[in-house]
Amino acid sequence: MKTDADLKRDVMAELAWDPAVKSNEIGVAVKDGVVTLTGHLETYAEKRAATQAAKRVADVKAIAVELDVRLAADHKRSDTDIAASAEHALRWNTLIPMSGVRLSVDHGWVTLLGEVDWDYQRRAAESAIRPLMGVIGISNEMTVKSRAKATDVSQRIEEALKRQAIREAHQIRVSLNGSIVTLSGKVHSWQEREAAQGVAWSAPGVHSVINELHIG
Repeated sequence: MKTDADLKRDVMAELAWDPAVKSNEIGVAVKDGVVTLTGHLETYAEKRAATQAAKRVADVKAIAVELDVRLAADHKRSDTDIAASAEHALRWNTLIPMSGVRLSVDHGWVTLLGEVDWDYQRRAAESAIRPLMGVIGISNEMTVKSRAKATDVSQRIEEALKRQAIREAHQIRVSLNGSIVTLSGKVHSWQEREAAQGVAWSAPGVHSVINELHIG
């Protein structure tokens, strides 16, 4: 198991390795395997990239993101301009059903609302908005429509975990309460944790996923 000093070194190296991140603008602190990122960045996309970079480092147990987005002068736009750009970005994305998506913008913070059929559509909407100039943050409040519940959803999720070779599939417990799936147990990394959550969201009939997987 890595020490906190080892983790700090590896996180800083991963931030420096990622060309989408200005690593010299980010402070890194580690305590008991929990990584804290601090600093001020010019775009929300870079904040997201820094967070994802930290998640890629093995043995990171949790991440506290205390990064502020302070737009450069040439990145600032009115909420009206941001909303118009966001609507265009959503409209031209074939993964997103425009009839199910609404948005609002408040001082650069975009809130996504509405109801879609699948979680990948929720994620696609957020991904389309993230790199837009002037955006400082996103609240994704879109919901997934309830679908007819398959009686073997838990078994199908477990089979998919094994089929996709998620290393700790045998240590992941899947429970179902109506259309809500809860994942519990232990995995080795953030990548495995998020992969398992993605598998659960892909099952038919799933309306919500509670991810209680621990990294260790």
